[in-house]
Amino acid sequence: MASFTLAIAQSQSERGDIAGNVAHHLSFVELAAEQGAQFVQFPELSLTGYELDIAAEMALTGDEPVLAPLREQATRLGIAVLVGVPLTVVGGKPQLATLAFMPDGTLLHYAKQYLHGDECLHFQPGAADLLLNLGDQRLALAICADTNRPEHAARAAEAGATLYSAGVLFSERGYAADSTQLQRYAADHRMLVAMANHGGPTGGWSSAGRSAIWNPRGELLVAAENTGPMLLLASLDDIEWRGRAIGL
Repeated sequence: MASFTLAIAQSQSERGDIAGNVAHHLSFVELAAEQGAQFVQFPELSLTGYELDIAAEMALTGDEPVLAPLREQATRLGIAVLVGVPLTVVGGKPQLATLAFMPDGTLLHYAKQYLHGDECLHFQPGAADLLLNLGDQRLALAICADTNRPEHAARAAEAGATLYSAGVLFSERGYAADSTQLQRYAADHRMLVAMANHGGPTGGWSSAGRSAIWNPRGELLVAAENTGPMLLLASLDDIEWRGRAIGL
C-alpha cells in the first residue's frame, strides 16, 4: 500500500472564466482523491489562464464565493489543492501566486519570486519561500521561472523539502531546457520533483504539455505524452516511488 501519493493536473484554462475553470479543476481533484493523493498541483495561473493583460481585474484573495467549491472539496476529500491565480495585493499590483486550499480548511499562498518578461509589468514579485507539511513529506512550491534559478531549489532542499512541485507554462521552445533543469534538481537534491504544465494554449502561448514527475534519483517516473487533459500520479511504497497517468 502506498504511504504517500501526489497528483499533477495537466489542465486546460479558459481565458478569464474563473467559474468554468473551477468546475474543470473539481473533476481533477475528485479523481486525484479517488487515487489516494494527498495533494494535487495545477499549472501557473490555472484559474484565469496565463492572461497577463487581465490579471489586475481578475485578481483574487482566495475568499471569493466562486472558489468555495475548491475549499469545500479540499476539506471533504482530505486533499491539498494547489491552484494558480493572480493574487490581490492591497495598494499594489497583484502577485502571480499559488493558492493552497488545505484539508484542515486553512488557506495558504506562495507568490512567484522570479518574474519573467512582461510579467514584470503586471505583477509584483513575492519575497518568501513556502513549505507545506503533508504527513511525513515536506512540499516546496515553485512557479515557472522560479525553476530557472538554481538557488530556489537549493533553498528548498536546505529547508528540508522532500518534494518540489511547480505550476508552469512551458512552451515547446523552452521545454527541453526547462525539464532538464528540473530533472537535475531531483538528482542533485534528492527530492521528488513534479511539474504541472498547461494542457493547451493560453495567453497567446502554445503550451508543450508533457507534465512530468522525476524521482529523487532524477529518473523520469511518468510524463504526459503531449497536450490535453491528464492526471499524473506518483506513489511512494515502503522504498520506491512509482508513477502512472490517467487521461480525462
